[in-house]
Amino acid sequence: MGRQAVTRRTRIFIGILLIYTAGIAFLLYRVVSDIDPRYRESAEESLVETSQLMASLVEQDVIAGAINTARLEPLFRTVYAREFSAQIYNLHKSQVELRVYVTDRSGRVMFDSLGRHLGADYSQWSDVSRTLAGVYGARTSRDVDGDPRTSVMYVGAPVRWNNEIVGMVSVGKPVQSFGQFVEDARARTLWVGVGSGLALLLLALIVSVWLVRPFGLISDYWTWVRAQRSLSVSRMARRAVDAVRTGFSEMRDALTGRNYVADYVQTFTHEVKSPLSAIRGAAELLQEPSMPHAERERFLKNIERETQRIQEIVDRMMELTALETRRALERTEPVPLASLIDDIAISAQPAAAKRNIRLLVNIRAEASTEGDPFLLRRAISNLLDNAIDFSPPDSEVLLTLETTAKLARVSVRDHGPGIPEYAQEKVFQKFYSLARPHNQKKSTGLGLAFVKEIAALHRGRIELGNAVRGGAVATLTLPLASHH
Repeated sequence: MGRQAVTRRTRIFIGILLIYTAGIAFLLYRVVSDIDPRYRESAEESLVETSQLMASLVEQDVIAGAINTARLEPLFRTVYAREFSAQIYNLHKSQVELRVYVTDRSGRVMFDSLGRHLGADYSQWSDVSRTLAGVYGARTSRDVDGDPRTSVMYVGAPVRWNNEIVGMVSVGKPVQSFGQFVEDARARTLWVGVGSGLALLLLALIVSVWLVRPFGLISDYWTWVRAQRSLSVSRMARRAVDAVRTGFSEMRDALTGRNYVADYVQTFTHEVKSPLSAIRGAAELLQEPSMPHAERERFLKNIERETQRIQEIVDRMMELTALETRRALERTEPVPLASLIDDIAISAQPAAAKRNIRLLVNIRAEASTEGDPFLLRRAISNLLDNAIDFSPPDSEVLLTLETTAKLARVSVRDHGPGIPEYAQEKVFQKFYSLARPHNQKKSTGLGLAFVKEIAALHRGRIELGNAVRGGAVATLTLPLASHH
């Protein structure tokens, strides 16, 4: 089946949404990724002060350059045994997690508050080596290799005696102790960012619906409700969804700056240029007094034919423009598709018979849809006329009606040349037309665009592609009418 070409305004609108989404995502990524470093900086700043405090405490017991850590062990044994309960926002804290170790001037551990590494050589750790060298020293290491949850931040401070560094104190804090703040801040930031993005999109929709056209949608909806003989909740809900979809389309048009007038003037000018040139050329030749009568008649017929072509373009453009400006079907009724297809096939029989083309109708299931019978007739007739135009003599065109649980499908199959690959994405564009095989003439190129608009008004879709065994097949899909 052929895929409907995405219009330029839809691509632009989707592009704007993607850029907006990418911008919001990038902003959130930068903010969220920056949370952890900011919390680490705050924690490190506190550790700097604590380490200086502990170094000053140790310096009180330095005797002749020798560090004495005798008072530290009972101090931390008491600190770790303290019972308390502190509720810090969403974090509950009930024990001290601070760690302290003291080294001599060679980097050997003289005291460890956890009692794990007493006597160990820590001279290679950056917090120890840099602090003993008289510069700021800090590090983050893991208690268990490969497990980032066991990371601990350490900050060192020198222990001095007579302006000489005789050792150092390092104060550590597990990253996990403030990691809960980081995770909570990340979650809150993501929720705020996503909520703000959705709120901005909703605001754009509200502005489009209520400021661009304040009461149009509601008044149309109210008019439709009053015109209904019997009210159905499901039908009213579908109508409301259509109204919201219309508001969304108008927002898309406003964002992409679509200019219908400029669009139609440009395409109309392009299409009428050729027949106008033909008319002007024929008119100039008709001014020749010596032109034979047969030639004069031929040129007059050319003028009539090209004038008729311009008239047809103008009429179809006016119909299409009127159809596109309709936000929804004003009045709908159940349309029996089987009888509609039979009537259309009977009406098209003379045109098909002229080229000896057989019309076959295959009704596989009775089905009705809610809509405008006149517009649906125009849509299916358009598809059938196309199939006849592209069919070779002595072939057949098959009209089929089949259903699924919720949809009705009307397909029109011919045995013509099919749709070239280069035209697959263009067949629903305005003024795009392929030459008919039997006379090499093109149509106005507005018929399939007309069918597409009718399908959209009926909450359906139209597809056109090549059949498996040759030829083209057009499928109009419509929602089945609700039975009450």
